Amino acid sequence: MGRKFHSSEATVTRLSKEFIHEGRYCAEIQVELIDDHTAWSPYLPPAEVGKLENVREALRRGDLVEAAKYGLVFELTPTTD
Repeated sequence: MGRKFHSSEATVTRLSKEFIHEGRYCAEIQVELIDDHTAWSPYLPPAEVGKLENVREALRRGDLVEAAKYGLVFELTPTTD
């Protein structure tokens, strides 16, 4: 007989910020997290993971225009202190 699993708490999605750092650039990307009160929670849906991968690849190529389609892009400047 198969088991049925029921959650007494609803699945909740919430917004969060992720930072992607590649070389001298950093991007701040807004992502949606799923919180379903399981051991894996909170987690990123596959589409959000794809978005972060696209940003990382764009930063690696130096394609700031593409990376900026997903969020804010910063150029990092080292300090001498």
